[in-house]
Amino acid sequence: MADGEHDGGKPRGRLERMCALTRELRPVDRLIRFVLAPDGSLAADLKAVLPGRGVWISANRRAVGEAQRKRVFARALKRPVAIIDTLEDDVEALLVKRARDSLSLAMKAGQVVSGFAQVEAALKQGALGLLHARDGAEDGCVRLDRLFRAVSGDSAPIWKVFAGSDLDLALGRSNVVHAALLNGSAAQACLARIVLLSAYRNDGMEAENV
Repeated sequence: MADGEHDGGKPRGRLERMCALTRELRPVDRLIRFVLAPDGSLAADLKAVLPGRGVWISANRRAVGEAQRKRVFARALKRPVAIIDTLEDDVEALLVKRARDSLSLAMKAGQVVSGFAQVEAALKQGALGLLHARDGAEDGCVRLDRLFRAVSGDSAPIWKVFAGSDLDLALGRSNVVHAALLNGSAAQACLARIVLLSAYRNDGMEAENV
């Protein structure tokens, strides 16, 4: 089947694909597509647009590493595939960059605020999500978390997926510790990429939603 779309033989558009490692059908937003580069190495195709036969793997570090160790990519692609010792880290770096770039776009769309006072005000109005720097001070995080959960419930989306330097780069400011996503399509897209990054780091679980 073209594009390596292991979907059990039934056309499903682009909604679901089969993980080549587990042989389980999963939504495409919980999978990562890999293609073969001209030098024989694997390339993660996060947008699922690169030409050639693709292999879909569950979007978590363990699955990516196991797929390489068990030669799943070589079998699916029907040709030798160069081993990349840093594959899991390389994929995570790409996911961080994609989420960070999406956060920057949301900022430009006016759908992100940063700074304790601005974030606090946004949370009181019902924000889409709350971000903390992974290396930020805990006391400020706890105060904002408590407020956000009081307004939006215990399942309020709170994330620590970015280092402070990533927040600085995405938002074009220095020493960013807290940010709030406001309602809007750009912020929704950013949140989806944050969820994917978190799941990748935590074996498919959104464990960084604290």
